[in-house]
Amino acid sequence: MDSIAIRGGKPLHGKIEISGAKNAALPLMVASLLTEETLTLTNLPHVADISTLTNLLCHHGSLAVMNGQQSGAGSSSGRTLSLTARDITNTEAPYDIVRKMRAGALVMGPLLARVGKARVSLPGGCAIGTRPMNLHITGLEQMGAEIDIVGGYMEATAPNGLFGAEIRFDTVSVGATENLLMAACLAEGETVLENAAREPEISDLIKLLRQMGADIDGEGTDRLLIRGVDRLYGTEYRVMPDRIETGTYAIAAVITGGEIELLNTSADLVRSVLDVLIEAGADVTESKNSFIISRKSKRLNGVDIMTLPYPGYPTDMQAQMMALMTIADGAAMITETIFENRFMHVPELSRLGANITVHGHSALVRGVDHLVGAPVMATDLRASVSLVLAGLAAEGETVINRVYHLDRGYERLEEKLAACGADIERISSGG
Repeated sequence: MDSIAIRGGKPLHGKIEISGAKNAALPLMVASLLTEETLTLTNLPHVADISTLTNLLCHHGSLAVMNGQQSGAGSSSGRTLSLTARDITNTEAPYDIVRKMRAGALVMGPLLARVGKARVSLPGGCAIGTRPMNLHITGLEQMGAEIDIVGGYMEATAPNGLFGAEIRFDTVSVGATENLLMAACLAEGETVLENAAREPEISDLIKLLRQMGADIDGEGTDRLLIRGVDRLYGTEYRVMPDRIETGTYAIAAVITGGEIELLNTSADLVRSVLDVLIEAGADVTESKNSFIISRKSKRLNGVDIMTLPYPGYPTDMQAQMMALMTIADGAAMITETIFENRFMHVPELSRLGANITVHGHSALVRGVDHLVGAPVMATDLRASVSLVLAGLAAEGETVINRVYHLDRGYERLEEKLAACGADIERISSGG
């Protein structure tokens, strides 16, 4: 397996272009199953999860054409992918594909809506918590689906089609909101989703579905009203900027004491993260499609955070902020309310000299004067990038193993950081 070697202690200076959002692109790709016409997505990031989902869609019978790099609005470059699901030839989403990422389970709603049946493996992805499928299953059953769990698969049929229903989620779930939102677009009658997720990626999906001909009200709120239509159409759509990548590189600037301009993104996408960074001692200058971030003083302040559904502080930025707090003055209490197993990076940060004590769902981070490089191991996608951030600030060399997690969600990470002065290189498994 590949590893990444970082020789830390270098302040980062320069510009980083933010890629299209992986977490937005994946449900947008799945939406292609709702129409027999071609859906073309631009500004697609080149990451492993995109390739995995493309393979799954092709398994269902989609024709996929990748057009490489393309310049878009604001001179941002990103891949262009055309997907045509003229005929659904296979309704099984197999374990070998779905186990690699949770987004594979999103095909269930669209397949049921389009052809009335689906056999979908229970999903895999990062081992950061159970993230059960019960909200997806219960919601689809309320819409008329019959679903059984057999041999690790969700076997679903809609013998009489899908019908509108009033569905209230017990807990906020991005995946369940996306799955039922797509299914409801082709269901008969009106569907109401209460306590729906409000993440920007949900709004991006709604905008695409409307462009395809869907009738949806409530974008940006926790109550979505979907009026089913007979069919959806092909279109071309640009994927939104990646807010997690934006926040990650913002922390890279602050943790190294440098200054980075982040291009083709918006401070509004990461407002909750920037609020914490400013309280910790960062300086932010905003423009229309970019912002500049730097550290104002030599030392940082410890700041408490609690992860919450949007618009609260994002769970996908918890590990990165913890890395920053390891070198702040004082202490910071970091509380994780979304996933129960998302502190797996703590032992690895401790190997670099961090002082962190975990109490249930909270971690008390006592800032240290400096971190020291050491071999560490990535445990999941966001944990792996927190080790990169810590390595950028640490004295000496940090070697991060099992970086395939990084490749699932970050495009050209080493290249982007090296262009700002980082001493970073990938070491291939062949030597």
